[in-house]
Amino acid sequence: MDRAQFLLLLAAGPAALRTEPLAYVTADTEAHVAVVGMATGHVHRRIPTLPSPFSIERVGGTAVVAHTVGGAVTILGRHVVEGLGEPRYTAAAPDGRHAFVSDSGYTELVTIDVDRGAVVGRVKLSQWPRHVSLARDGRTLFVSLGTASEAVAVVDVADPRRPRHTATVRPPFLAHDVGVSPSGRLWITAGEARTIAVHGGPVLPADGAPQHVTFLGDRAYVTSGAGGTLRVYHEPSARLLATTRVPLGSYNVQFAAGRVLTPSLDEGTLCVVDANGRVRETAHVAPSSHDACLAVE
Repeated sequence: MDRAQFLLLLAAGPAALRTEPLAYVTADTEAHVAVVGMATGHVHRRIPTLPSPFSIERVGGTAVVAHTVGGAVTILGRHVVEGLGEPRYTAAAPDGRHAFVSDSGYTELVTIDVDRGAVVGRVKLSQWPRHVSLARDGRTLFVSLGTASEAVAVVDVADPRRPRHTATVRPPFLAHDVGVSPSGRLWITAGEARTIAVHGGPVLPADGAPQHVTFLGDRAYVTSGAGGTLRVYHEPSARLLATTRVPLGSYNVQFAAGRVLTPSLDEGTLCVVDANGRVRETAHVAPSSHDACLAVE
């Protein structure tokens, strides 16, 4: 959206501005979550949180914010759940009520009931859980075990209140992020190597580690925050389609409303990319932005 279009929307009033999809973006050093227009880059408002909001994930009609340093989770507009070790990342259960949160401090995966604001399930894992990705059937969760780990844990979450560690995947390098594609294949990124792997498929070259991955339609998107790049792959064939420059420090990546979002730890921006890998908007949000997701507005 260019400046003229934005001014027309602005003149039409707040209701018109709300027609654009919105993203929640964490402001790590400023203790809030920004609500950012994905078409205009306009910051509509800022929601105060506990200090150090690192990750954020939409779960049903709310969003879960993990405060790794403080050992707490904020359920926006509802609850604060305290007493965790170092909560890292969240995956939403299909029921819209339960959230699976990796806790690297206590080496656990915990289940949180977002309606009650309570921990209702947990399972001990062998190493420090970090990134999480839910299979399309909603019954299996994959958990990377550290920043650069030899293993990815497979957890049965068919009953969200009783998660069970059932298997372990060992990638051909030290793993960082893990994502389940729409086809059901597991994509694993590296913590140290310039490599990513498609489980049951090829090992692919990549830009500087650690990389992160998300999916939109038949495409996979892999970011390198250290390299300032986003690679677009045709997911079924693992064929590289495009490489796009993004701000340095753009590590985490998420899909939302037909777009791909990658915030920057280094530059505090939110970069909005279309399905083909073209940058549509780059908005400065805060001194540092760790994570983003589709807003509930």
